[in-house]
Amino acid sequence: MAREPADVTALRRELGQRLATFRKAAGVTQGQLAASAYVDRTTISHIERGRTRVDETFWRTADNVTAAGGQLLTAFRQLEAARHEQAAEAHSRELAAVRAQADELRGVPLAWSAPPTSSDDELAALELARRVTATDVGEETLTRLELAFHDVATAYPVTPPAELLERLRQHLGYVTSLLDGRMTLAERQRLIVVGGWLSLLAATVHVDLNQPAAATARLRTAASLARQAGHDEIRAWCFETEAWRVLTEGDYRRALDLSRAAQELAPAGSSVAIQATAQEGRAWARLRQPRETYAAIDRVEALVAPLTRPDQPEHHYRYDPDKSVAYVATTLAWAGDPAAETYAREVISRLEPAGPNGKWPRRVAAANLDLALTLLVTDRLDEACDAAERAILSGRVVPSNHWRAAEVVTAVEARQLPEARDLREAYEELRRGDRTSTSDQVHHQP
Repeated sequence: MAREPADVTALRRELGQRLATFRKAAGVTQGQLAASAYVDRTTISHIERGRTRVDETFWRTADNVTAAGGQLLTAFRQLEAARHEQAAEAHSRELAAVRAQADELRGVPLAWSAPPTSSDDELAALELARRVTATDVGEETLTRLELAFHDVATAYPVTPPAELLERLRQHLGYVTSLLDGRMTLAERQRLIVVGGWLSLLAATVHVDLNQPAAATARLRTAASLARQAGHDEIRAWCFETEAWRVLTEGDYRRALDLSRAAQELAPAGSSVAIQATAQEGRAWARLRQPRETYAAIDRVEALVAPLTRPDQPEHHYRYDPDKSVAYVATTLAWAGDPAAETYAREVISRLEPAGPNGKWPRRVAAANLDLALTLLVTDRLDEACDAAERAILSGRVVPSNHWRAAEVVTAVEARQLPEARDLREAYEELRRGDRTSTSDQVHHQP
């Protein structure tokens, strides 16, 4: 929110406190109010703390939902009146200062110009300033878009990809509609950046849904917006995401090159620097290069060592130090190292108690696949089939990871184990289910 006078800020906080009081008295949750007002729950939290500004439509809805009897709407109108009064006073002071400065300058001749003959220059300067600050976007809209991105990035680990993609399309459509409006240079920069983040996450979801053409198109958009905004972090994530996409397709050498390109662009110590290094290690593991694989694992551990757990570890673009354990499990499993078992079991024991509706269902499913692959290497076949079945039946193996499940199923079949038939049936059912759930997406490709 733009800086505003202290008394206006105090009124805004008081209004937020009133909202919280009326909402709780009516037995309405933040989520229920958010749904009625067509905003995110995080936005309601910010409003109640006086941290964001919303329009009269919101307050009319909030007044009705919380049965405030017009109290919220009246308080909002008083706040707006105070804000406009303060803005008018500030504008008057600024205009008086500009006019005083202009009066002083009228008596000072400039060596490179003829003496002014009118006040045209002053008016032209004021008009330029007015046009530069004219906007159809505004602080509130941009803040809500940024909060919306963080919400979907945080929802990524637990939300079905097809469902998440619909939310991303809505936000991206809104960003596109705003780009044709008037805005300041600073606002355009922020809008381009949030459009880049949303396009990047949409590309990631398309990768999860095994929709390579759509993923590539979204990544190109994200990279283009990042270049316009001079945002190297988003550009680095584009390379990292593409590295993962081609790795799932079996192009390990290209995955290696892309992960290195991401590391070159990534800000030092950033989440994308860590994740790109991890992708390099995975590519080396698939290429059966143990020395380079273990070197990459060591580099990831060195990068993670100084980190603390972020406030929102579920956020897809904020590296959670706990994630490195899952990364090591996958990398060692692909390298055929029995040590992967210890890491995979640690991931499962740490995260599985949260249950199927916990924060990390996909990570637990991936850890079970890693465990199954490792147990096959050590000839613990019954346990391997058990772990693979848990992963497949969880319903949390996204289409882009079907090949990992298929790798385990094929290995079990090669051993001619009696469990192979049941495992194959479960895997084929998983594939059929995902094809059904994503078939409607074809009509929405970008």
